[in-house]
Amino acid sequence: MHYRITGLTLVAIGSVGLPTAAGAQTLDLNVTIPQLKVAEYHRPYVAIWLEKEGATPRTLQVWYDFDGRSAEGSGTKWLRDMRQWWRTVGRGMTFPADGVTGATKPAGSHKITLVGGKGAMPNLTPGKYKLMVEAAREVGGREVVAVEFDWNGRTATASGKGTSELGAVTVSLKR
Repeated sequence: MHYRITGLTLVAIGSVGLPTAAGAQTLDLNVTIPQLKVAEYHRPYVAIWLEKEGATPRTLQVWYDFDGRSAEGSGTKWLRDMRQWWRTVGRGMTFPADGVTGATKPAGSHKITLVGGKGAMPNLTPGKYKLMVEAAREVGGREVVAVEFDWNGRTATASGKGTSELGAVTVSLKR
């Protein structure tokens, strides 16, 4: 398993946590889920959140079996398997979370675009941030990838890479 963990975590819902800055910001994320060659494959649960020292962590996306088709009903029972996210902010959330909850995704590259001040995405003030992505898979592993970036108020790009449950993770933020 791969862990790169430093600093504090910013995860919350709505407008709590991060101060706002003037102007529209767009955060483009690309999260790759690798195709694994295993006997019993289950799509991973994935949590994506944003951290900044001194601010409340902010959940941006949570992908899980929320439609009730799982044997466990809502699928929330397994959210705690994303341990770092769960301890940081997940256990305090109500599910499904509007603007945050999404279905599990198949192997491949998944692009997410979030606009500052709308839904779960706050407007960000300049500073050092970490985009955290955690994946946990039934009959599989768990992995956390941290992508650190400096937001100067105009543009920022950064990337990271998992080694098992996650592939490439890229973030691009622009005003």
